[in-house]
Order: sequence, then C-alpha cells, then structure tokens
Amino acid sequence: MNRTVTVVLVVIVALAAGAAGVFTARRGDSAVQANASAEQSAALATLLALDFPDNAANKRPLSGWEGKVLVLNFWATWCPPCRKEMPALSAISTKYRDRGVQFFGISIDTESNVRSFQTQTPVSYPLLIASPSAVQLTEALGNTVQALPFTVIVDKNGKIGLVKLGPMSEDELDRKLAELTRS
Repeated sequence: MNRTVTVVLVVIVALAAGAAGVFTARRGDSAVQANASAEQSAALATLLALDFPDNAANKRPLSGWEGKVLVLNFWATWCPPCRKEMPALSAISTKYRDRGVQFFGISIDTESNVRSFQTQTPVSYPLLIASPSAVQLTEALGNTVQALPFTVIVDKNGKIGLVKLGPMSEDELDRKLAELTRS
C-alpha cells in the first residue's frame, strides 16, 4: 500500500477514535455531574439538619433559616486567608442582613480559640464550631482537598447557589448575593 494512503488512513482512524473518546467522555461527565449534584444535595441536606454550638456552647440549628439565603463560610483561626476575608464577609453580611441573607462562620477550631478570635476581631454574623462530621460533609460539597476557607451559598429554595474554595472577594460575594436576592 502506498505510504501516503497508510498515513491518511492512520490519521482518519486516530481522528475517529479521538471523536469517539470525546463523545464518550462528555456523556460520562454529565453522568458524573448528575451524581455529584445528587451527592452535593444529600450532603447539603445533612449539613442543614445539623445544630452547631457557638463559642458560648449554645446550639444553633441551621434548619431555622429555611427560605433565606445562607452563606456558610468554613474557616479556622489559624488560617491566614480565612482571617483576611472576614472583614469583607462581615461588611457584606451587614449589607444583606435585611434582604433575607444569613451568614454563618463555621469554624474548624475550638470554642476557646473562636472566642478569643472574636474578642480581637468582631464580626457581624454568628461564629459556630464544626464537628468532624460536618467537616467531612464539605468534601461532598466540593472541598475535595479539605482546604480553607471554603464557602457554600444556599439559595432561598435550599439549593446550592455557589461553592467556592479559597477566599471570596467582597465584589464576588456582593454580585452573587445581589443575584440570589432579586425578587
């Protein structure tokens, strides 16, 4: 067979195989996304059913905020990016308080560390203490590397509006909350 014909046939077979691979991957991705979405929804439902102690050991149920937009920010006192974003979160929390938005800082820390932090750095929203089981739920919510800060925004219908690993800028958060609080 002519060398040119052989090369052309190899290229055609390679392109066909590549196209088939892309098609298969896309079909598989949508199935994975559907499973991830179902897993996220189940993890969110479990998280919202939990009660978290605040830094005075008072239990704070998240289920009491149904119908509100929730901003759940996982953080720790020993996390510099977490500490850096808190003034912006606090400012936006104050801005959206009367628009049906409730912020919670869910700390991966001890009550005494959170209490000490809050004395030095007051914030305008409740700081809660996460249990190990709540921290595990963040993996199913999209925090597969278990890094901080990690923020989940829940819309008025109890669905995930945004998942963000890493610090959120004030502008980014303001835009998302403006979108979620439109009537």
